[in-house]
Amino acid sequence: MPTVEYVYSAHSAFAYLGSAEIQRICADHNATLVHRPVLLSPVVEAQRSPAFRKRTQQHVDYFFGREIERWAEFRSVPIINHRPSQHDADYSIASGMIIALGDTGQQTDRMAHRLMEAHWCEDVDLSDVTALKSIARELGLDPEAHLKQAASRDVQDKLQENTQWAISKALFGSPTYIAGGDPFYGQDHLQLVERALETPFKPNGWSNPDVE
Repeated sequence: MPTVEYVYSAHSAFAYLGSAEIQRICADHNATLVHRPVLLSPVVEAQRSPAFRKRTQQHVDYFFGREIERWAEFRSVPIINHRPSQHDADYSIASGMIIALGDTGQQTDRMAHRLMEAHWCEDVDLSDVTALKSIARELGLDPEAHLKQAASRDVQDKLQENTQWAISKALFGSPTYIAGGDPFYGQDHLQLVERALETPFKPNGWSNPDVE
């Protein structure tokens, strides 16, 4: 059975936009979706990409505004029309809620999608314990027990391991999908992910001069 390693942050707009589609692709191709939630900032910084507040207003408005609007309309995904009010809040426990359910399976798929949907459709603060308990309850989990597990050392260590693994693979950000060892960055590449599951691309034969 083929696998797709799914590297993303629990607060990622573009992961949310592609969430239902990657689940559809995996279902249609009998592929296992392997969740690897990460903390996004260390991954982005390792690639020397500028932080959000160091970008120009025009860059932010296009890539984190207009692009989100268009893809939401294209994929028929409901979304708010602004950056979530608590987007910079700590989402490590929310990430732990995904990890605590295991790397694969429908329950993990549902939790990942629901957290991102809550953040990007309902402006939910992913550090709000009350809101997180409500989501756990909604998905049929014991909220107290699940959040305790999400915050546990083992689960939070796994989040750090995922983050360091993504850095070691020189991944660019969220979401990244790895099919057959080939990474595809961005939900706008999901058509290529689907093609890779059907017919793998030829091995990389490109070479570039060294970047100074």
